[in-house]
Amino acid sequence: MQATASAHCLHLLSSFTPAAFTAGGSACRRRNAAAPATVRMALREDGPALAVVGVTGAVGQEFLRVLSDRDFPYRNLRLLASRRSAGRRIEFEGREYVVEELREESFAGVDVALFSAGGSVSREMGPAAVERGVVVVDNSSAFRMDPGVPLVIPEVNPDAMTHIRLAGRAKGALIANPNCSTIICLMAATPLHRHAKVVRMVVSTYQAASGAGAAAMEELEEQTREVLDGKQPTCKIFKQQYAFNLFSHNAPVLSNGYNEEEMKLVKETRKIWNDKDVKVTATCIRVPVMRAHAESVNLQFEKPLDEETARQILKGAAGVVVIDDRASNHFPTPLEVSNKDHVAIGRIRRDLSQEGNLGLDIFVCGDQIRKGAALNAVQIAEMLL
Repeated sequence: MQATASAHCLHLLSSFTPAAFTAGGSACRRRNAAAPATVRMALREDGPALAVVGVTGAVGQEFLRVLSDRDFPYRNLRLLASRRSAGRRIEFEGREYVVEELREESFAGVDVALFSAGGSVSREMGPAAVERGVVVVDNSSAFRMDPGVPLVIPEVNPDAMTHIRLAGRAKGALIANPNCSTIICLMAATPLHRHAKVVRMVVSTYQAASGAGAAAMEELEEQTREVLDGKQPTCKIFKQQYAFNLFSHNAPVLSNGYNEEEMKLVKETRKIWNDKDVKVTATCIRVPVMRAHAESVNLQFEKPLDEETARQILKGAAGVVVIDDRASNHFPTPLEVSNKDHVAIGRIRRDLSQEGNLGLDIFVCGDQIRKGAALNAVQIAEMLL
């Protein structure tokens, strides 16, 4: 029985291997295996010149999938990465591209650059691209809290970037993509905040391997196989066993006892909502899920909001779907939102610890690589057109 169970677990895991999400070539064109072949029309003379920085990483590869899925218009495409990845060939929308080494001169003639290569690369190359007239959409934390850089979730605060457009621009600009856990949380909380004003928010996150990149996803798969085979797990990305375990998020812990991931939720929420007084606290946990984060969110409101009104507000909100079937005990799961654009919300219920209808609990799941990173960035780029 044990061998059968192990084989079954590995079969399930094989459906979510990192290669399925991060490999080049056919993965960039994967949508629906049963769908008929179509001629892509995104390559257009009237589109912007586009660059993808960090293209060989998990988010970089997802950029390509999202661009293709959404028929984002571009007149030419430049794929950029580190020297180690330069020379790799990637097929995208019927054409083969050679990955180029990222240099300052890489941005000559580029209109829009999607960055996901880490904070140090963004801090060095982001301003260099802007100096060359490029609008940079950066997925790192490098510029998120810079008061001069918009921090944008298109469904939440699109007005933050209304002053930045491609047409007639005289210079480049930086726009920051929020942290994945912030995006997923605020996609759910903002529609309710607009109605009843959130005064305090308590968030507990359950974050997947995808949030730590392709290498972490590979390590989770490797460790799972090792543990099922009775072997000692290989720990490279994380300092402790990840498979069949969970632990406090691996971000550095600060002097106040919060880790950096938790403080991102605090600070970014205040900036995005333009509300320095909203109280936010968070606990972030890494869980052995391959892809897509989950979050438990407790909201306290200034004005009463009952759970049925909240449910109707969320059903009408852009970019979210309500999965809240109490009779069947069916609520959002990471598997259901993996490779999906929407954020799923469920477990909508009144907080019994608060008076009247001044508090709600909700449970949220969203694909960290997609809406938590690549999709959000591409949506920002779409707003520039």
